[in-house]
Amino acid sequence: MSALPPDGAGTPDDDAAGGKRKGRTKTHHTVAKAVGATMVVIALVTGLSVVFLYRHYNGNLNVKDISGELGSDRPTPQAPKGPHGPINILIMGSDNRDAPGDHIDNLTGIGKRSDTTILLHLSGDREHAYGVSIPRDSIVNRPACLNDSGKEISPPATGAMWNEAFNIGGPGCTVRQFEQLTGVRVDHYVVVDFNGFKSMVDAIGGVEVCIPHAVNDPIGHITLPAGTHKFSGDQALNYVRERHSLGNGSDIGRMKRQQAFIASMAHQAISADTLANPIHLARFIDAATKSLTLDPDIGSISKLVGLAYQFRHIGLEHIQFVTTPWEPDPSDPNRVVWKPEAQQVWDAIKNDDVLNKAMLSGSLSAQHIPGVTKHPKNGQQEQAAAADNLANGLCA
Repeated sequence: MSALPPDGAGTPDDDAAGGKRKGRTKTHHTVAKAVGATMVVIALVTGLSVVFLYRHYNGNLNVKDISGELGSDRPTPQAPKGPHGPINILIMGSDNRDAPGDHIDNLTGIGKRSDTTILLHLSGDREHAYGVSIPRDSIVNRPACLNDSGKEISPPATGAMWNEAFNIGGPGCTVRQFEQLTGVRVDHYVVVDFNGFKSMVDAIGGVEVCIPHAVNDPIGHITLPAGTHKFSGDQALNYVRERHSLGNGSDIGRMKRQQAFIASMAHQAISADTLANPIHLARFIDAATKSLTLDPDIGSISKLVGLAYQFRHIGLEHIQFVTTPWEPDPSDPNRVVWKPEAQQVWDAIKNDDVLNKAMLSGSLSAQHIPGVTKHPKNGQQEQAAAADNLANGLCA
């Protein structure tokens, strides 16, 4: 752009028509001032918008310090092998049966409960992320639940179901239970509300899943079509909670489908369609922050962004979901107990080791979602994985 001429500078023709030149100079200065003022306003509005959004998203977060509920006998943190230490985040799905949209499975009026627990391990070298699911029907020896002053609110219990800890003492008792049973120190916790989960799905335009056959569940009042579909929030919520008409009807099958859904959701959330779309991205962040309860150490947008930034180079193929090794409970076939191999998984997590092939058997990755993305052929191993997927209500 050429610079505007200074006041009084002009051509002879301009001088001959002095009034005309004068008016033109005023017009140019008016335009320049208008453009300058507009740029200042845009800068101010942009800055104020950032501040507003930051405060808005921060205000959405529900932050709760549970450190007093974890006791004084916590596992020792593992020393980092490299420049960074590993990070362990215990994720719990909260289902408040009395909240709008949360009364699923045809159950109401029994308060908050958690049917989903996943330990997310982010490796110290920032190259792997493992999500280890814990069956809600696991029979365990639960430690005492404590209040924020460290006083006992519920005594230890033998032969208790895993998810009873959340019913009794919320995330604090669940984190304490996890640490005492596995020897793995939890660095952070996150509780995700199922009602907010629906909004997160809708915010990114839906999530793709594949169902091997149509579902018409009269118990949960759930109807789902067969095939690969992009589900809305309501459909997604029905899908992750369905257990009666998909697969073998077990909680393990439902857990595997939850893993596949989370993998597909991660795939969609970091795709160009979401990250490059400011409306989708803003809606997703808004919905996500409204649905989260978390600890003070990650209880702000800046801290969450900083945490996410550390793992920006982890590929989708290195985000893997596995299940705690289990077997049927000898005293109750409707319940499960952990196999001895489970401790091998927890020891590997505790030592920040790469999980071996045996530990990753039957795992799902965020890159290869059954029936949604193409998976490289791998002979007998793929055939076994396809059979396992079908048994658990996933497409081959």
